Amino acid sequence: MQKFIVTPNEAGQRLDKLLFKYLNLAPKSFIYKMLRKKNITLNHKKCDGSEKTAVGDEVSLWLADETIEKFRETKCFERVPQHFKVIFEDDNLLAVNKPAGLLSQKAKPEDISANEEAISYLLENRVITEKLLEVFKPSVCHRLDRNTSGLLIIGKSLHGLQHMSELLKERTAEKYYLCLVDGVLTTSKHIQGYLVKDEKTNQVTVSESPVSGSHHIETLYEPLGNNGHQTLLKVELITGRTHQIRAHLASVGHGIIGDGKYGSERANDYFRKHYHLKHQLLHSWQMSFDGQCLTAPLWPDFEAILKGEHLWTVYENLK
Repeated sequence: MQKFIVTPNEAGQRLDKLLFKYLNLAPKSFIYKMLRKKNITLNHKKCDGSEKTAVGDEVSLWLADETIEKFRETKCFERVPQHFKVIFEDDNLLAVNKPAGLLSQKAKPEDISANEEAISYLLENRVITEKLLEVFKPSVCHRLDRNTSGLLIIGKSLHGLQHMSELLKERTAEKYYLCLVDGVLTTSKHIQGYLVKDEKTNQVTVSESPVSGSHHIETLYEPLGNNGHQTLLKVELITGRTHQIRAHLASVGHGIIGDGKYGSERANDYFRKHYHLKHQLLHSWQMSFDGQCLTAPLWPDFEAILKGEHLWTVYENLK
């Protein structure tokens, strides 16, 4: 027989979900059978798994130690070096400045992403333990494209992850991006459209009118300055769809510099030759929520291009 006490990072979820993590090799049918037979109890009472757990709840496993060991696999987390820069950290959230080229979350089992880097950082700084990872893994609250840099929020605790995810879902967190686009823009504009994603190509198209499978999108941009050829924009993401900023700006004739999917090949060639640019110049710059504002400075490659293209003072004035 074994028992454990529900911690803050385990509370708030259904009991069966918690048991699936704790007895991670057990078939779900086995866990539900043990619940029915009262071989698993919650606070010494019969339960069916649908109960919401709370801090301090006692979960008792009236099973042989050998059975628990058979159905419980513990893995040592493989730590990886960090490529991000920490912007902010409290008990519930970790905000980092992600470089372009780093995935937010892994797409394949062998990938290393900002998520794995964040867990490694938290382990190394003894914020979390290997034992905690058995039932809760810190995770990104939203995603940035691999080749988009900037502010990325990670939930360190279950509360932080759930709260931040809810703010983003309800659109009460304000998100601002900086990007360098082809062409000259001088007037702020609120643009709307409809976006459709092709799952096979992972590419989207934008139209002015709704079509089958489309989602309404809204993007607000403010020109900060131009050099006669390109414009530095501050963009507020009103809705948040796949590749929204990239495809939406391209659809109105102002593709983001360096964007191989939606941008201008002519403009991209220039920046490849002069700056060896290999990614879009789109940066998640600022996020405001819960009365605080977090800002991620530009990475050196973006800075170098703004300086080389006589737009650095525009960014300096923004700061």
